[in-house]
Amino acid sequence: MKKPFYITTPIYYPNNVPHIGSVYTTVCCDVIARFKRLEGYNVKFLTGTDEHGQKVEEAAKAAQKNPQDFVDDISENFKKILPACDITNDDFIRTTEARHKKGAQAFWNTLVESGDIYQDNYAGWYSVRDESFFTESELVDGKAPTGAPVTWVEEPSYFFRLSKWEQPLLKFYEENPKFIEPESRRNEVISFVKQGLNDLSISRTTFKWGIPVPHDDKHIMYVWIDALTNYITALGYPDVGKKDYQDFWPANLHVVGKDILRFHAIFWPAFLMAAKIPLPKRVFAHGWWTVEGQKMSKSLGNVVDPFDLVNRFSSDIVRYFLVTGMSFGSDGDFSEKALIQKANTNLSNELGNLAQRTLSMTYKNCDGKIPTLSHPFASEDQSLLIQAQNILAQAQEHMENQGLHKYVETLWSVVWAANKYVDEQAPWALRKTDLERMNVVLYTLMETLRYIGIMAQPLIPQASKSLLDMLKVPEDQRTFDHLKSAFALGQGTSIDAPTPLFPRIEEATHAG
Repeated sequence: MKKPFYITTPIYYPNNVPHIGSVYTTVCCDVIARFKRLEGYNVKFLTGTDEHGQKVEEAAKAAQKNPQDFVDDISENFKKILPACDITNDDFIRTTEARHKKGAQAFWNTLVESGDIYQDNYAGWYSVRDESFFTESELVDGKAPTGAPVTWVEEPSYFFRLSKWEQPLLKFYEENPKFIEPESRRNEVISFVKQGLNDLSISRTTFKWGIPVPHDDKHIMYVWIDALTNYITALGYPDVGKKDYQDFWPANLHVVGKDILRFHAIFWPAFLMAAKIPLPKRVFAHGWWTVEGQKMSKSLGNVVDPFDLVNRFSSDIVRYFLVTGMSFGSDGDFSEKALIQKANTNLSNELGNLAQRTLSMTYKNCDGKIPTLSHPFASEDQSLLIQAQNILAQAQEHMENQGLHKYVETLWSVVWAANKYVDEQAPWALRKTDLERMNVVLYTLMETLRYIGIMAQPLIPQASKSLLDMLKVPEDQRTFDHLKSAFALGQGTSIDAPTPLFPRIEEATHAG
């Protein structure tokens, strides 16, 4: 019986097209999901779109469409980017789907029954762009902390008794120190909760685009109680006997941008506590991308189009750059020049060149076959192979803590070691002096590439497949269970002439 692993992206707001920020979150989740599958887990990977709210209603009006037609079109773009970036999500949820509406309304009723919802009047500053209310003290120069304009809103509203859950939340954070990562974000959340929590307005009457509040359709559910429940409605909630719900809840990992951490680390756990539903095991907040030092914005015209990037470079190159372009949890800066430099250095020169040199020499000098060994491995061969065999344990430790960039560093340390080994062993010279030793060196390199190819699958799936195909690794021997010498490359197996994994990118031909 495979152990379950449930990972989610936030559901994206379809008032515009996907940009590099949303693709970043999804790619990082995909790397983790693929890694866990290769470890032998039964993975459920969820993404989707959050389609209600005033922002969508206004964007639809500006586009002269009704809101449902508008979100149908935009949500389709979020779906299309998934295959373009080789994303292996298992489900895509839309908050306009019947299964979600049914689950969200059932969740609301549960909170009513628990005594955690009451009706009152709301008066306060509201930012449409942030879908958030702010107190006077939170405003900066008369605007939301994000710089978004705010308007004064007064309307009847249902409230969630968030204040009641202040102490239970603090106790939960203390007992589950790994619930919020990275640590700097955990400290921010705890500090915010300690300042005192106000009850939360969870319904609106001033616009209509949303899920009606059960038994009071003058109100619609406010975005967070609607959106956050997607993580359970996608599993079949309120049918808690459903196999998906039984297998996958509580979620192992919610990955979110740091701007929506508060909703996931305070509101969502409080809602779940009130509904007597187990809490997710971890919420990880990653940083933001800037573009050449500036915040991404439509007004600056610097929003990076992921479709264009993938078309011009490749999904592997885009994935590699996104995962290595920042430490997971910190901020990063996007520039096309940096992407090309990374692709040429790490992918083309280091990994691509290592594979090409090794496979070309083998194909030319070993009758187009994986070498057959008549000599044992020398200490330097064993040293490289042991380093390759150690990637797995180190990578697992990093991935356990969402250290995606460290997983790549571990992998690349073997790529560098193998390149150094080629230069030191000089198999091209051994061809003239010691063919048996040349065979051992080339076999050692090919076996090292097998480890690299299997371990790189979560990150660069297409190139990894090409590499493993060229090495003639059977398709049913590509999981982490096969990272053992028992599954070493078959000596004497015929190989084909290699093709380059990552042809070098000439900057001039890729000017954006």
